[in-house]
Amino acid sequence: MIAVLQRWRRFQVPVAGRAAHLVERNAIMYRRGWFVIVSGFIEPLLYLLAIGFGVGALVGSTVTVNGHPLRYAVFVAPALMASSAMNGAIYETAFNFFYKLKYVKLYDAVLATPLGVADIALGEIAWALIRGTLYALGFIVVMVALGLAISPWAVLALPAAMLIGFSFAAVGTAASTFVRTWQDFDLVLTVLIPLFLFSATFYPITVYPGPLQVVVQLTPLYHGVDLLRSLTTGIIGPSILVDMAYLVVLGAAALLLAATRLQRLLLK
Repeated sequence: MIAVLQRWRRFQVPVAGRAAHLVERNAIMYRRGWFVIVSGFIEPLLYLLAIGFGVGALVGSTVTVNGHPLRYAVFVAPALMASSAMNGAIYETAFNFFYKLKYVKLYDAVLATPLGVADIALGEIAWALIRGTLYALGFIVVMVALGLAISPWAVLALPAAMLIGFSFAAVGTAASTFVRTWQDFDLVLTVLIPLFLFSATFYPITVYPGPLQVVVQLTPLYHGVDLLRSLTTGIIGPSILVDMAYLVVLGAAALLLAATRLQRLLLK
């Protein structure tokens, strides 16, 4: 009977109602640790103030993007917002998810309930998305207050940041299923830091040589940065469709991989 039940769960599709219980559990656990979530928002905000305004005063008054001159702070702010959404999603799914999977053995207990493996993947990704969205919401409020969102299209920046959060949450969840020890997270940071520095975050992609531009354009954070920068500056072009399609496909593929890997780890 147990074997039959396990085989049925292997083919169980995720259901939002079941996954919501895992989101509720995480929210209850964080009700006394809200400062952990707030701390993740502070770092990119400090980068904005130090680089957007401090370094911006040294590099010149404008940066040209697709023929449009922008103040340096206006140029940098959406990139840091995208990085904030990425960090919130990755830190929750990579580090916290690994701890609950390998040490707390939380999901072994969860599988004793009606939740299936796919529900676990969806629930954890949804919670990470909520965390990344909170970071992005705080960031867009600061941008508006500082006059760094100069286009009416900026109202779509929060949904766009949620898409970025979903993609990176799915990637983080999938990646954590391959992690064996805490030392392996050095590889995660080895990927995140170059993404943060070289995804056209602090300077236009046109400063790179042609072949390197192609490499950068294949990375996920670049598409998140380009999407948010287009919306907050009003420089809208066909590239935003490519950005959204890239993030949707990446998130869906990573979600599928995460669910498949969890099946192998939890339903042995």
